[in-house]
Amino acid sequence: MSISFDQKMWVAGEWLEAEETIEVFDPGTNECIAVVPSATAEDMNRALSSAEQGAKVAEKLSVHDRMDILHKVADDLEKNKEEFATIIATEGSKTINEARGEAARTAETIRISAEEARRLNGETISFDQSPGNKNRFGYYFRFPVGVVAAITPFNDPLNLVAHKIGPAIAAGNAVILKPAAYTPLSALRLTKSFIDAGLPKHVLNTVTGRGREIGNPLVESPSVRMVSFTGGLSTGEAIAKKAGLKKLAMELGSNSPVLVFDDANVEAAAEACVSGAFAAAGQNCLGVQRIYVQSKSHDEFKKIVIQKTSELKTGNKMEESTDVGPLITEKEAERVEDWIQEAVEHGAQIVAGGKRRGTFLEPTVLVNVPPHATIAQEEVFGPVVLLDTFQTYDEAIKKANNVNFGLQAGIFTSDVNLAVQATRDLHVGGVMVNDSTDFRVDAMPFGGVKGSGIGREGVRASIEEMSEPRVVCFNIDQP
Repeated sequence: MSISFDQKMWVAGEWLEAEETIEVFDPGTNECIAVVPSATAEDMNRALSSAEQGAKVAEKLSVHDRMDILHKVADDLEKNKEEFATIIATEGSKTINEARGEAARTAETIRISAEEARRLNGETISFDQSPGNKNRFGYYFRFPVGVVAAITPFNDPLNLVAHKIGPAIAAGNAVILKPAAYTPLSALRLTKSFIDAGLPKHVLNTVTGRGREIGNPLVESPSVRMVSFTGGLSTGEAIAKKAGLKKLAMELGSNSPVLVFDDANVEAAAEACVSGAFAAAGQNCLGVQRIYVQSKSHDEFKKIVIQKTSELKTGNKMEESTDVGPLITEKEAERVEDWIQEAVEHGAQIVAGGKRRGTFLEPTVLVNVPPHATIAQEEVFGPVVLLDTFQTYDEAIKKANNVNFGLQAGIFTSDVNLAVQATRDLHVGGVMVNDSTDFRVDAMPFGGVKGSGIGREGVRASIEEMSEPRVVCFNIDQP
């Protein structure tokens, strides 16, 4: 499949070009595969005006209409899975097999959005529970917030877009989508799916461009009633300061820990951790970054991890046998390489991988990393995992919690009581028992604490975030 070189953005019900363009590169070959419009603030203001109209249309769509549109989009995703997968793999870092998995998940995300639309219910309220209110009765129902600004990252360029558009439309909102400048093609193709499915004009605007040009007009606009952002912590903090009084949902990454206790299945834990650390070249907010293994199992676990890591094949994303693709840019690969070197300079050792070639970085395992090293404290967002040991439960929990992130954690143990206790003591949004941190189903509430963000995604949770309760009370005079 060839990608159309000249792309347009969807603004105010039209496919539009712009005077300036952004080149989209395949990070594996550094080949320019397409150009997209580089929108201006004026373009964004036009999208905002369009979305204001779209919000009035969207809220009047019946639940049946919303469901019908979403099901048609899911049908298109399933019918054209290979096309979507090729776009994902070409513009981004994922291998073709990983991209196929994302395309399939996206169809499921949209399908769940359609199903959850029918469950956007309220409930009755017993107003007569208070003295003097026996003639009052009522209920609450949920109504859409209006215009949702959706800002998405490069690492899951299709499914994370679906996680914002799907619930927003299911709840009756209009959406302005600003996809990552590195990977806009997946978002534009999904936009076409929505248009072809009969989504009314103005309900969705997809604006391609650079954040420095169009970000502020979007998040600062009083027309926008909610900002849903997935990206880095510093950008999230900047958006929060600029957004003003509106709803915010932010997933800002992590530095995810896994605890492996002596009573665990060591080989299964090691296999899960290697997969969780190096999928999508480590560019995954749920990726395993720190592994703490109880002392008796540490040497065996380390041996298996090194072996399984060395067996991974890094290279051409489009080859079926490739396990690990490139990082999104050479600058990102250089940053991760610098963090590895900084750790080594402070006493860490590389026991697997560590070599970089352009945008490709070998899957890397580090040991003896000091806790103050950048790579131990920040989100690496690359194919690197840190291996450490612990003696006691309390030590393990303390090490796991010792970062300013808390998205998900993993724990491997056969002791149910210990696992239950850890779910209470780990400062994260999700605990995966006998799984790596890299586990998620698209229906579950998803989000974190501390620097990992605010609010929850996952289809049903997002629909609730993207709607508001309205109370209705009747005072009926009785004879």
